[in-house]
Amino acid sequence: MQKAADVFRGFGVSVSSYVVSAHRAPELLGDTIRALEAEGVEVIVAGAGLAAHLPGAIASRTLIPVIGVPVASGGMGGLDALLSIVQMPRPVPVAAVGVDNAANAGYLACEILALKYPGLRRKLAEFRKELKAGCEKDGGRIEL
Repeated sequence: MQKAADVFRGFGVSVSSYVVSAHRAPELLGDTIRALEAEGVEVIVAGAGLAAHLPGAIASRTLIPVIGVPVASGGMGGLDALLSIVQMPRPVPVAAVGVDNAANAGYLACEILALKYPGLRRKLAEFRKELKAGCEKDGGRIEL
């Protein structure tokens, strides 16, 4: 999850972190979600392994968009968590990124926020421009 926080900080997006279990501390989870809503949080990134209940449990309790990060744990390499997150029953969706790909969750969250914040949109556009320039350098050829 550190990689998501790094992406947020890189784009100047404030971030706060919590460790909460949907199974072991459901009351704490509810309290945390209510606090996030009161603070005006606009996107939640939640990482979970194994049954990966956390992102769905959060989404079921709020209208804030939730991005789930499946975490590799146990014997299935994160596949169990990935399937748990992407198979959320409608109509309570959770967006999902690849296993252990918290950075992509950060980028997706920034894109969601950029719909509202023009300064962030400009930063993302510049970032994409730099990515393109890096790919075009030397005709796109890279040394392996």
